[in-house]
Amino acid sequence: MLFDYLKKGTEPVPEKTYDVEIREIERTNTEIDLSKIKSVKKFVTHGNSQSIPINCIKPNPNQPRLETDENALAELAASIENYGLMQPVTVRQTIPFEYELVAGHRRLEACRMLGMDYIPATVIRATGTDSAVMALIENIQRENLNYLEEAEAFQTLLSEHGLTQEELAAKLGKSQSTIANKIRILKLPVNVRAVLCEYGLTERHARALLKLPDEKSQMEALEKITKNELNVARTEALVERMLRKINEPRQGADKQPSRKPKTFRDIRIFSNTIKKAVELMNKSGVGAVAKRREEPDYIEYLIKIPKE
Repeated sequence: MLFDYLKKGTEPVPEKTYDVEIREIERTNTEIDLSKIKSVKKFVTHGNSQSIPINCIKPNPNQPRLETDENALAELAASIENYGLMQPVTVRQTIPFEYELVAGHRRLEACRMLGMDYIPATVIRATGTDSAVMALIENIQRENLNYLEEAEAFQTLLSEHGLTQEELAAKLGKSQSTIANKIRILKLPVNVRAVLCEYGLTERHARALLKLPDEKSQMEALEKITKNELNVARTEALVERMLRKINEPRQGADKQPSRKPKTFRDIRIFSNTIKKAVELMNKSGVGAVAKRREEPDYIEYLIKIPKE
């Protein structure tokens, strides 16, 4: 039996057949169509907060803030280090993997100060003009800009982005007159604006100085304002006094009697002129006749000139 068993083990085993249909597994196409990706621009999920490398974020070229308080920035960095960044910055994508800051200049700088590699950011779709307007609105709402920075930001939006004062006013929710009054401050010379900023003088101080005719008088007024710490009312009174003083010499010149041109009082000269005119007409064949009558107070000439 053992032999028979071993013998059977050496015999080939017949193949079994199965009534099962074997099918090839269907595979999805894993090829990537780059043209479709570029057309829909799904490089980021717009509107959602995500971590973005700080080095990929460029500063906003239209950032209205001209000066940064280093102490305040250090305090913000300390707060972020202790409690984290409460509000993401806002950026817009310019090219793949490169972004431009829209809002959050101080937050971005504070995170850079801390040496962070990534920062939470909200990516939005925005044009260059929209980005500039949003950066300005954020700073205005947070009251981070002084009136000189606001004025320069308004002027930049008007000159570089082709907005009218009415369009800018509508975007910012302000009146057109407010925009115009802010921009008028930029008529002050740079040196005058620097002193205003250095001493923290108000916008009304600046408007009062606009009444003075030149930089020399404006700087003279600023010296008195800063030395005596004049408020707005006293500044306006100072400017009025200076204007009166400036205008006094002009008014005095206007009141001086005008000099009459010298005239010849010799009547003979005029009489000879009339006589020569009549003689000239007669030589030309006109046949003019002149009669002279002298009275105590005047001399009368009657000249007849024929029409034909």
